[in-house]
Amino acid sequence: MKVLLTGSAGFIGSETARQLTADGDKVVAVDVLLAQAHGRDAALPAGTHRVDVRDVADWAGLLDGIDVVCHQSALVGAGVKVADLPSYASHNDYATAALLAAMTDHGVERMVLASSMVVYGEGRYSCAEHGLRQPAPRAIEALDGGQFDNTCPDCGRPLDWQLVDEDAPLRPRSLYAASKVAQEHYGLAWAEATGGSVVALRYHNVYGPNMPRDTPYSGVAAIFRSAIEAGDVPRVFEDGGQMRDFVHVDDIAAANVAAIQANREGFTPANVCSGKPISILEVANELCEARGDVPPLVTGQYRSGDVRHIVASPAGAAELLGFHAVIDPRDGLREFAYAPLRG
Repeated sequence: MKVLLTGSAGFIGSETARQLTADGDKVVAVDVLLAQAHGRDAALPAGTHRVDVRDVADWAGLLDGIDVVCHQSALVGAGVKVADLPSYASHNDYATAALLAAMTDHGVERMVLASSMVVYGEGRYSCAEHGLRQPAPRAIEALDGGQFDNTCPDCGRPLDWQLVDEDAPLRPRSLYAASKVAQEHYGLAWAEATGGSVVALRYHNVYGPNMPRDTPYSGVAAIFRSAIEAGDVPRVFEDGGQMRDFVHVDDIAAANVAAIQANREGFTPANVCSGKPISILEVANELCEARGDVPPLVTGQYRSGDVRHIVASPAGAAELLGFHAVIDPRDGLREFAYAPLRG
């Protein structure tokens, strides 16, 4: 199979390229080497085409004979400033629209899209008395008082988190999240308009060797690692009880390969997760214990707009793509404590 891979020099893209090549697939690697992801002095890997996905002229010849596009390139991060919005819309949304149009021009009918858990916003919650409930955004007054859990809008009792499946409503809570929802919507509309296929893989918290060290692409696991290496301790926001799903980059790449091989029709969203929830405090503890360092510091600080819990069900990806993560996050994080980082 001939696969065009955008963002091929990145954290996830490079591992995906390695696994595809190992399986005997031909990879056409493209990357623009955004400074935010690679640093200003990064060199283009051998055999990689420098392509700005937004520039239709850059696609000359590259899409010829391609069976499927694996679209990994994106501007990521929390996107906390409104001033960032045009960049997210340009690099993520416009770029995806331009790529889909170019695919149609070249007769390419399949895309695997790197989406994210952030499309859901808050996770799924239930009240012991009232059943499933969607909480309102957490009030500043409650956060200032150390009340971090979401509460039932009917009775005010703490809500219990539940696994999120792919049918959950999309409620983006950041500019980055809004751009990922837009990418999915372009993919859905394109698939219906052309009869093409888009698999939107909603990655959860990715970590692993060669993760960027100190960029918006780093993620909390790398931030904790960097703090330990600097002689500091990981500083855990809120009470550390925030539940997440951490999934190893090897499993993320394997999900990409599974989606490419599955040859689905229409638009298919799928959570990519380990299926083994872990709290943020547990993540910090695993790293500290593996390295023999002092325990993390729970600060009680918070970031307005952060979600409390977001934990996915792996059932959809297993059924639709035949994908099962194989690395337990507790094992993977202990390995990650000494793994090499980028930058």
